[in-house]
Amino acid sequence: MAAESGPAEQWRAALPQHAVLSRLREREAAAPAPRPPIIRNLLFGIDGDLFLWDGEHSALHTIGLRRLGGPEAAGLSRYQTLMCINPPLFEVYQTLLSPTQHHVALIGTKGLMVLEMPKRWGKNSEFEGGKSTVNCSTVPIAERFFTSSTSLTLKHAAWYPCETLEPHIVLLTSDNTIRFYSLKVPHTPIKVIALSDTEEETFTIKKGRAYTASLGETAVAFDFGPLVPVPKNTLGQRGSDEVLAYPLYILYENGETFLTYISLLQSTGNLGKLLGPLPMHPAAEDNYGYDACAVLCLPCVPNILVIATESGMLYHCVVLDGEEDDDQSEKSWDPRADLIPSLYVFECVELELALKLASGDEEEPLESDFSCPIKLHQDPKCPSRYHCTHEAGVHSVGLTWINKLHKFLGSDEEDKDSLQELGAEQKCFVEHILCTKPLPCRQPAPIRGFWIVSDILGPTMICITNTYECITRPLLSTVHPASPPLLCTREDKEVTVSPLRILAASQHSFEKHIRSILQRSSANPLVLKSADKDAAPPPEECLQLLSRATQVFREEYILKQDLAKEEIQQRVKLLWGQKKKQLEELTYCREERKSLREMAERLADKYEEAKEKQEDIMNRMKKVLRSFHSQLPVLSDSEKDMRKELQTIHDQLQHLSNAIRQVKMKKEYQQKKMERGSSPRKPSINLSAYQSKCIQTVLKEEGEHIREMVKQINDIRSHVNF
Repeated sequence: MAAESGPAEQWRAALPQHAVLSRLREREAAAPAPRPPIIRNLLFGIDGDLFLWDGEHSALHTIGLRRLGGPEAAGLSRYQTLMCINPPLFEVYQTLLSPTQHHVALIGTKGLMVLEMPKRWGKNSEFEGGKSTVNCSTVPIAERFFTSSTSLTLKHAAWYPCETLEPHIVLLTSDNTIRFYSLKVPHTPIKVIALSDTEEETFTIKKGRAYTASLGETAVAFDFGPLVPVPKNTLGQRGSDEVLAYPLYILYENGETFLTYISLLQSTGNLGKLLGPLPMHPAAEDNYGYDACAVLCLPCVPNILVIATESGMLYHCVVLDGEEDDDQSEKSWDPRADLIPSLYVFECVELELALKLASGDEEEPLESDFSCPIKLHQDPKCPSRYHCTHEAGVHSVGLTWINKLHKFLGSDEEDKDSLQELGAEQKCFVEHILCTKPLPCRQPAPIRGFWIVSDILGPTMICITNTYECITRPLLSTVHPASPPLLCTREDKEVTVSPLRILAASQHSFEKHIRSILQRSSANPLVLKSADKDAAPPPEECLQLLSRATQVFREEYILKQDLAKEEIQQRVKLLWGQKKKQLEELTYCREERKSLREMAERLADKYEEAKEKQEDIMNRMKKVLRSFHSQLPVLSDSEKDMRKELQTIHDQLQHLSNAIRQVKMKKEYQQKKMERGSSPRKPSINLSAYQSKCIQTVLKEEGEHIREMVKQINDIRSHVNF
């Protein structure tokens, strides 16, 4: 957390005072009557910029987080407004960013519209160079379909997760049908999946294919999983080519889950066939609730599904291949189909939607019948964490057991019972972040926006309340993954690792033990005050709220800190005893080191003496061998070669001496000729410059040749004299 201080803390503190939020708060305070509570998510972000939807003006307001908290105060009043050329005629309750971050889906219960993000340029990479108001084109999706069917409502919408294709959006409507729309053809679906046995005019069901659907039950949500190869039994063909597709998990209101594989690039065999309902283990009589409302697939393999119910229950299910002894009576709809995946409920968590307050003198909390739909949000930075938003607040859930589960599934162990032991030891981490319904007498105030900032600004959760209050909170690092190493970093294998670091990184370290003791099962969330200033809460409920907060602080903070203190004190006593023992061993080791040094000195002296004696013996041996060879009567081969070489040198010297004598005689003869030919009169022959140059060159070469011969003779003389 210390690394995030500075710029991160500055923009977190400055964001609630931004001009956009201040203006929206003033307008909300002047509103005549509050609207009925409905959960919304009108906030999203792109590269350090926040986008908030303004329903009254049908526009997106842009807030640059990087310009907040600086020395200049202009960042608090600087923002851009993205206006819709063709604004939506329905009320928008959700904004959804596309995977390519070039389009935004404006989702309502009576329609959907896609807004195309404008281009960026300029110094600060602002939209259209920094204009205060920018017009944006919009594309209505299935406009005729929603207009002609007045009773039809949109229940869920999501982008197709592929980033390489053209943008496609997927709609789940109240007629129990999933439709895929392309932005190029926004009025006609390119793919339709009917989830019931009723047929539409635009869709023809293949022969021999039927769909299992509960009577009177419809699908409420769906979610895509990561790209995986489709099983061969699902494709219904024997080809060896591997087909990649996205698994689509469809959740029904009665808790049943269906599966189909979607690929808009291929239509091979039975790709797109509806499988299910997927069996859940261990089986439950109520099928784990009849009020399912949301499903989320975490981006990991094997897939982990999170199923949420309106009563606040969360089920973490691991998707694994079905076994042969599973009772899958649903296979009767297609006799050619083999096994279908199964959902193994790893754990279930109950969220505290509304605070449980104590009733009078009783210590047991009152049972609350409050229930509401829950929306699940994936964390963009940590794949093992997700977030829940509902009418009464915000929760954050971290699955700390995913890494151990992957390790267990990757091992060769066949004992499946240890999986339950793992679930009993490692429970998920639930954090109650925001509560908008602290008292039973208060109406819920659902949030208007929720987003996770995951870039270099620091992992932060941003919540926009019903009254446009901005709440920022840094995310906990309990389930935060470690940052990947840089490309330039290399591990030095020669560096010795400290034993204390190895002990601290071990699986059963004392630090992890203290963390497990201090880990809280419940916490006091941020409590929002009521927007109605005149309505004062009853004193009894205020006392219950205070008692509940005091009890949480006592049980989850003070008592656990006392327990951790006792563990630390006991650990300190053990460490003092170990330190005393280690000091005694250290004293003994020092004495042993001193004795070893003395022994090493004595051995070094003996080694020097032995080395000197060895050198003397070697010198004596050399003298003996030299005298022995000198007294031999027969010459050795090397001596014979030496004699031949000396004889050759002697012959060469005689030859060279004759040559030198001849050269001297020629020199004397030339000198005599020169003396006779010299006369005081001028020569009658005049040489040209070229002839003089040639004569000088010849004389110079002859002089160099004579100098070389003299040098060779001197070398031979010195060699012979040696």
